[in-house]
Amino acid sequence: MSTSRETILAALHARLSTLPATALRGEVLPERVPAEGLLILRDGEPGDPEVTLSPLRYHYQHRAEIEAVIQGADRDAAFDTLTASIGTALAADRTLGGLCDWVEAKAPRPVDLAVEGAASLKAATIAVVLHYSTDDPLS
Repeated sequence: MSTSRETILAALHARLSTLPATALRGEVLPERVPAEGLLILRDGEPGDPEVTLSPLRYHYQHRAEIEAVIQGADRDAAFDTLTASIGTALAADRTLGGLCDWVEAKAPRPVDLAVEGAASLKAATIAVVLHYSTDDPLS
């Protein structure tokens, strides 16, 4: 049986998989970036929970990260389209089917990366905060 944390991260990955870009989870950056772009979900850090005692609940603001990567000649426009599609996908269901109390993305921090002998990459890390509660910090 999966933990709440794993179930939520799997649901987030499934949501990202509906986008035209290739969505991976916890993988290294491959040698080739697909033309539609690449998304790599990093599990991130759940942080220290707030605790309520009656009933005992652990309230997390888990910070996962999405690495968004575009390669090609028109990468600025493609990057903008990709990041907007992530926002649209998350806004469509802010609770991931009732698994979270709220899901919110932070603004991307883009960088241009030169690649010797190939088109440059435009990449960013997008923090996604997953607000959820559990009855056990290990579940």
